[in-house]
Amino acid sequence: MDATGVLWGLCADDSRAAAALAVPFLIPLAINAHHPHRTVALAVLSGPARARHHSVASRKEFLLHRNDPRRHAPDTHDDYGYEVTGYPAGWSVAAARAAITTATSALLPLLRDCDPTVRIDAAYVLATAADPTHTIRTALANGFANEGDAVIRAALLLATAEITRAHPHPPTVRWLRERWHDQAEAPEARLSAAVGWLCLTDKSAPEELRRTVDILADNERAHAMEALPWMSAASGTNEPGLLRCRRCMPHPEEPDPEEVFWNSLF
Repeated sequence: MDATGVLWGLCADDSRAAAALAVPFLIPLAINAHHPHRTVALAVLSGPARARHHSVASRKEFLLHRNDPRRHAPDTHDDYGYEVTGYPAGWSVAAARAAITTATSALLPLLRDCDPTVRIDAAYVLATAADPTHTIRTALANGFANEGDAVIRAALLLATAEITRAHPHPPTVRWLRERWHDQAEAPEARLSAAVGWLCLTDKSAPEELRRTVDILADNERAHAMEALPWMSAASGTNEPGLLRCRRCMPHPEEPDPEEVFWNSLF
């Protein structure tokens, strides 16, 4: 659909005030198993609900939901700043998230869909919703327990970490640590758990985690994990998202290839 390209363009141009209006209309398409554009609608559904996340792979910023300006900064500019139109970007993001939150019960069954791409994108969408009663987190954990595909297991862990960053839950932080620590777990899942755990704690990356990430995050696996929208969003110039996360999180002292590239031009 050309309309989805327009939606992405609005988000890229910091014009989410218009893009957020599309979210309530995309949801019925995304949950309709017979609609010909269902997967496309689902893939772009949460774009307006996120901001400043492209090429972001640091512990400080990755998986982060900033303050809802309606509660935290109603009379001043919020953490997202302003759109090119002058509209507070956080208001647009909050509106998109509110629409997704309202549709939580309709979106949750997509975590059990027969299409693997739908399961991944559903997790990506649901991770932006408000979850004060842990309904979504429970569904993600149940999906993880029953999921056999390693990449989808990784998606469910990243979604769990993202929603836990918005709604802190210490038992989930410990559970994620157990997942990256479990040598019987799929490498893709261990990597996602390690990334998620690093974003949920201020503790220094333990040496065991560094070794785990360094060994498992090779080029082949990094390119395979670009199928996860979190990782594709974190990617940079000639650097897949997983490798950016490996460099920025356990090894923040390493130079940024993208910065080196641009500096070489001047």
